[in-house]
Amino acid sequence: MANGRAAVRPFLYRAAMSSEARPVSPAVEAFRALHESSCFVMPNPWDVGTALYLERLGFKAIATTSSGFAFSRGLPDSTAAVPLEAMLGHIGDIVRAASVPVNADFLSGYADEPEGVAANVTLCVATGAAGLSIEDSTGDDATPLYERTLAIERVRAARSAIETTGSQVVLTARCEAWLVGDPDPARTALDRLVAFADAGADCLYAPGVTDPGQIATIVKAVAPKPVNVLVSSPVLGLSVAVLADLGVRRISVGSGLARVAWGAFVRAATGLVENGTFDGFAGSMSHAELDAFFRERLG
Repeated sequence: MANGRAAVRPFLYRAAMSSEARPVSPAVEAFRALHESSCFVMPNPWDVGTALYLERLGFKAIATTSSGFAFSRGLPDSTAAVPLEAMLGHIGDIVRAASVPVNADFLSGYADEPEGVAANVTLCVATGAAGLSIEDSTGDDATPLYERTLAIERVRAARSAIETTGSQVVLTARCEAWLVGDPDPARTALDRLVAFADAGADCLYAPGVTDPGQIATIVKAVAPKPVNVLVSSPVLGLSVAVLADLGVRRISVGSGLARVAWGAFVRAATGLVENGTFDGFAGSMSHAELDAFFRERLG
């Protein structure tokens, strides 16, 4: 379990906490507008290069992925393995590279208590992210979810911190019931997401739900606030069109794209070791195409 705010450089913390309320940025305005219209897909790059290419493909917003970033650093997906300062640096790198709104996967907020969550959310807002998510997972197998009242207060603290900055950054509250093996994830998620909406969350998210009926129930329960659905692996009968018809406003893919890349890499490398063949390189993008894309960005 994360115990309080992780160590960060003092100047970074002071700069974020002492800054005056800032005007709402065009990125935040654009991100908010996306949530008010039809369903949109928000893919998750894991580094600057993949962020830039997703933008080239025409996606209107992107989101960081804590697991994709952690795996790229040779680390597991946890706040213990990836410290706060490293995560803030990564989010800032993606924000500075992209010209579309960026949502930050901010895990549990790197703190247990609401006061720590508020302080760290302020730091995350300072990266320029247009949105951020706070989850109710503790990282402790014995008690995988924060106690209900505490979980709600953590969302309320995040909302208050955002309001203090004046940034209007989009706050997404996540219930991790499906991901931590809750005995009744549908009931737990529905109860908590409604409470999180009342506590000030702008968008609600229960990663792991794939049943259309359960998704529709969540959408109806928190309406008119938007719902994010995670699709990081193929799900029979689930598509962007189907999710849009269910009333979902935002679709993210989490570590899906990163794991696709890892899968291709491992298959190609395994082929070299086991078969002495290069068949795994088939289907790769050419050096010339990638090099030309990044050269174009330099002008």
